[in-house]
Amino acid sequence: MGADSPGILEAHPLLQSPRVEAVDLNDPRWDGYVDAHPDATLFHGSGWQRVIARTYGYRHSGFLAFRGGRVVGALPLFQVPGFPTGTSLLSTPFATYGGVVADDAAAGQALLNAAGELGEKLGAHYVELRDGMRFAPLPVKDLYVAFRRPIGPDHEKNWSEIRGKQRTSIRNAQKRGLTHRTGGAELLSVLYPIYSHSVRNLGTPVFPKRLFRNLFEELGDVCRILVVDSGTKPVSAVLSFFHRGHVHPYYAGTLREAYAYSASDFMYWKVMCTAADDGCRVFDFGRSKRDSGSFHFKRHWGLTPTPLAYQYRLVQDRAIPDLSPRNPKFGLAIRIWKRLPLAVAEQIGPRIVRFFP
Repeated sequence: MGADSPGILEAHPLLQSPRVEAVDLNDPRWDGYVDAHPDATLFHGSGWQRVIARTYGYRHSGFLAFRGGRVVGALPLFQVPGFPTGTSLLSTPFATYGGVVADDAAAGQALLNAAGELGEKLGAHYVELRDGMRFAPLPVKDLYVAFRRPIGPDHEKNWSEIRGKQRTSIRNAQKRGLTHRTGGAELLSVLYPIYSHSVRNLGTPVFPKRLFRNLFEELGDVCRILVVDSGTKPVSAVLSFFHRGHVHPYYAGTLREAYAYSASDFMYWKVMCTAADDGCRVFDFGRSKRDSGSFHFKRHWGLTPTPLAYQYRLVQDRAIPDLSPRNPKFGLAIRIWKRLPLAVAEQIGPRIVRFFP
């Protein structure tokens, strides 16, 4: 049989066109693939997706790509309701990362095509991919950057790579006598009021308490809480994810009164230290909007910003959506939200935050 025989082409798995299949949240092939893929993150895993589905009620519409009976790509995807109307497809809600992961460009393109076809069928506004595999023709939102840096078991070396201003702040916090403690779900009652206080002050909706319960139920020891105390009063707290040697401080808050003695700096330094002792080798400070306050705060920690490619397959919409707090349309709402009593913000926030993932 000749080298150009159709029989040989069909038999060679690398030359077969990928086949895409819609899968449910409990398909065992999903984690079997993403757990082994070097570019997959915590947010690609089925645990995170179950948390999102349980907490916000989004419909899961994930896809796997196959070639020769083997999984070669994955796209976590959710149908997200718009405000006040409409639907969008998002990979992945409330996540820093979560776009297409695949073995090759053909498998990635097949997944993107499947998402686009679903978007057309649903009459969706757009498909949003949060980083992951890049697709040259797609428009990209150049708003967010990620901050990551290597860490090691030598605390002095980790300390030396933090800029002087931040080191001074941490020393001031230590002189103040701040202490820290770590734990799991038992510290949720300490974390949540501090977190909701900070989020309200930023003018953004508060996430529901059930989100944090669901995280611990689904992800277990991946989630850990660190609390900073001033005397006997908790003043700062953060829930971090520990995954594949990375530590990712994700949900954090500090009481306004504790800004004066740098409780946040002390908190993140202690997260770095405890993670390094636990064997983590990457400190992932998460995403920030360019030139925002958190952007400059993280740069002072000696981290270099890395652009995040949030890509869009536009369906009904003709322009990239702008749900950022920087959008002038949200200015009045943000100013009002900052003045809400905390108890009111904790009641209203969980009901509307699902529209702004």
